Amino acid sequence: MKFDEFYMQLALDEAWKYQGLTYPNPAVGAVVVEKGRLLSISAHQKSGTSHAEVLALISAYETKSGQKVGFDPKDAQISHDFLLKLPPNFFAACTIYVTLEPCSHQGKTPSCASLISKLQLQRTVIATSDPIKGHDGGMDLLENVTFGVLHEKAERLLEPFKIWQRRAFVLFKLAQTSNGRIGGGYLSSKASLEHVHSLREVCDVLLIGGNTVREDRPTLDCRFSGGRAPDVRIYSHMKDFDREIPLFKVEEREIEITDDLSFLERPSFVLVEGGEGMLHALQKQIDWLLIYQTPKLSTNALSYNIDINLEFLHTESMDVDMMIWSKKIGY
Repeated sequence: MKFDEFYMQLALDEAWKYQGLTYPNPAVGAVVVEKGRLLSISAHQKSGTSHAEVLALISAYETKSGQKVGFDPKDAQISHDFLLKLPPNFFAACTIYVTLEPCSHQGKTPSCASLISKLQLQRTVIATSDPIKGHDGGMDLLENVTFGVLHEKAERLLEPFKIWQRRAFVLFKLAQTSNGRIGGGYLSSKASLEHVHSLREVCDVLLIGGNTVREDRPTLDCRFSGGRAPDVRIYSHMKDFDREIPLFKVEEREIEITDDLSFLERPSFVLVEGGEGMLHALQKQIDWLLIYQTPKLSTNALSYNIDINLEFLHTESMDVDMMIWSKKIGY
C-alpha cells in the first residue's frame, strides 16, 4: 500500500501543474509502473487533447521500447489507435495509477476505461470516482482495480471541477513579496507570469476592480503565453473610465462594466485579479486563492489588509517564486 501511495502522489503532483489549465475538464494525473520500475508520469494538459492515462501509456511505451512515437501524443484518437495496435500483453506487467476514475464515455476523446481494459494491464489504481453521471462507470469496465488510494487528496484536486459544474469557480490571483507587499511593478518571475497568462487564456471571465483599471492602467492580455486575451468584467459602481487605457485597446475581447455579481451563479471559471478592495468585496464569493510569492522583502506600503483563514492545498516552485494554491476556510 505504501508503494501505491507513493506513485499516486507522483500522479497528483503532476496534475497540480495543470490545475485550472484543463478547464472545463478536471486536472488529472497518471503514472505507469512495471515491476517496480517507474515508466512514466503524465497529466492531462488541455481540454480536447489526450487524457492523462493516454499520455502516460504513450510515454511508458517510449520508455519500454526506447523509441519515440512519430506523432503528437496529445492527439487522442491517433494515440488510442496506436496503443491498440501494440502487441498483445505489451502492458501486461504494468500498473497504472490515475487520480480520477478513467472515463467510460466517448466524447471529444475516446474512452480511457475501454482502452485500459483492452490493453489488459495488470492493475489499475484509482484515487477517486468521476462525479459526472454518464462519464462515471469506468471502474466497471476494468479488472483488478484498487480504489481510494489518497482519496482525500484527489478530492481536493478535483474540487474546482465539481464547483464549476453548478456555479462559477472563483479563483483570486495575487502576487506578493515574502513580507506581504504588493506594490512596485512586476513582482513575479517570468515563469509565474506565463502561468497567469495561461490561466487567463482558459477562464471564461477575468474580473477586476475599477480602481485597478484607473490606477494601474493595465493591459491584461496573454502576451506571455501567446493566447487570446480574456473577456473582462470591471466591477465598479462608477462607469467613467479613460478608454485610452490599454485594457480597452485589445482586439477580440468583450469588456463589461458592472456592479452586479449575479453572473457568478452560472457554471464558469472566473479569474479575479485585483488589490485589497477586490479581496474585501469578493471575500464571500472567492473559493480559492492562488498566491505567487517572490523571494524579496519590500518597503512598499501596499498589502492585503484583511483577515481570511486559508488552507494551503499545494505548493510548488515557479522559477524563483513559490506558487501556493490556497482554499478559503470559514468566514
